[in-house]
Amino acid sequence: MTIEVLEAEWLDPGVELSAAELAESSGLSEAEVLELVDYGVLVPMDTQSARRTFGGQCVVIVRTACRLRDEFDLDTSAVALAIGLLDRVRGLEGELHELRLLLGRREADIRP
Repeated sequence: MTIEVLEAEWLDPGVELSAAELAESSGLSEAEVLELVDYGVLVPMDTQSARRTFGGQCVVIVRTACRLRDEFDLDTSAVALAIGLLDRVRGLEGELHELRLLLGRREADIRP
């Protein structure tokens, strides 16, 4: 069995990337990255600045966007919708996990 590592990067949320750098790291065009900003999927670090820079965590978002676009042949608006829905699912899964932990604690307190 051969395991091939294609790429690995350390994502520092404090690093600042331009839209062009995000595009280069993901396979999206710069125009697509800026469309994702317009749809609210990507939020610049300083929304008041004319120069849009993004945190390192945005690399994960743009790479996910590129995979969705390529694997499902989606346009940018559909990619934005899919990413929003994926974020919502993750949030709901986190809430469910917390509720299960809370419920487990209460059941333990009730047992004789």
